Amino acid sequence: MKVFRLDDLDAERAFEQGAYLRFLNERNFSMGLYALEPGETDTQKPHRQDEAYVVISGRASLTVGEESTDVARGSVVYVPAGVPHRFHRITEPLRVLVFFSPPES
Repeated sequence: MKVFRLDDLDAERAFEQGAYLRFLNERNFSMGLYALEPGETDTQKPHRQDEAYVVISGRASLTVGEESTDVARGSVVYVPAGVPHRFHRITEPLRVLVFFSPPES
């Protein structure tokens, strides 16, 4: 078993001065914590893996391909591999659990 605490993960991510912290990398999937502050730009590029987001705090808009939606705590979004996507209009500090399958390389 592996157990993680969101507050500890966010502190580690901040200490490493990055928006993303991968904290689990297993055979079939990986997980990370993504954080963006109001006014920040999401610079991610399309990934080779399918991806799922679970918003744990904050508010923003998310565009996936040609579709956009507002997301907040409790939102769950699936992003197919290879599809351009980005968070924007971030109005509250955004913290998102990210699941990749297969795992990130």
